[in-house]
Amino acid sequence: MLGLEPIGLVPLGLALLNLYALVLVLARAWVFRTRLYRPMVLNLALSVAPVVVLVATFVTLLVVVTVAPSRGTVFAVVGVGGLVWLLLLPNAAYLLTELNFSHRREDDPVPLWYDIVLVLTLAVSGVLNALTNVVLAQLMYVAVVRPNAAAPFDAPDSWVMAGLTLLLVSFGIYLGRYVRFNSWDLLHPASFVRKLVRHVREPGRARTIVAFCVMHTALFAFLYLVVVAPVVLLVTQ
Repeated sequence: MLGLEPIGLVPLGLALLNLYALVLVLARAWVFRTRLYRPMVLNLALSVAPVVVLVATFVTLLVVVTVAPSRGTVFAVVGVGGLVWLLLLPNAAYLLTELNFSHRREDDPVPLWYDIVLVLTLAVSGVLNALTNVVLAQLMYVAVVRPNAAAPFDAPDSWVMAGLTLLLVSFGIYLGRYVRFNSWDLLHPASFVRKLVRHVREPGRARTIVAFCVMHTALFAFLYLVVVAPVVLLVTQ
């Protein structure tokens, strides 16, 4: 019982952090009589969306297994839900890009200290949202691959999967910030590929993409090992 208490605090703390970020964004417009910066609200909603999809997929999978177990249906639910989740996942950590303060103007009436707290709250909530998604996916992975293993996280495969997922998140953030792609742009794959190829062919772009992805993935991985991994290992011992 005592071992589960810290885990119960994690989703509560994350929910409160996201709520605090939303309150700060809304209060910024109300208190300082400035316009509401709607992209922040949208990005915050998109940051929460992946975990909603992941939970919905898991619940649907439980219903299918309980009511009408079918191998084909299970694979269909996992495939569709997993694909939608993966496409939305970069939106979770995209809040990290609010650190560029692109919403501020030279004559902004909002104190700088307020915006520092605001963007830090958004960035931290976004990163933690992304890490939460990855750890939930890792837990679901080991539950499916080795449900009866005494130490399911001793094998390296789930950690490799988590690392590759964090790399994809970094690449997705780059696409969103610098190529201005959205997840739904993949509904037009030909246009997506043409625009991406043109971008990569620009002088120096390939090196920039590699450096961006390596540095962001390293940051996410270090945070994952420090914040998430100890909790996972504690619960599964």
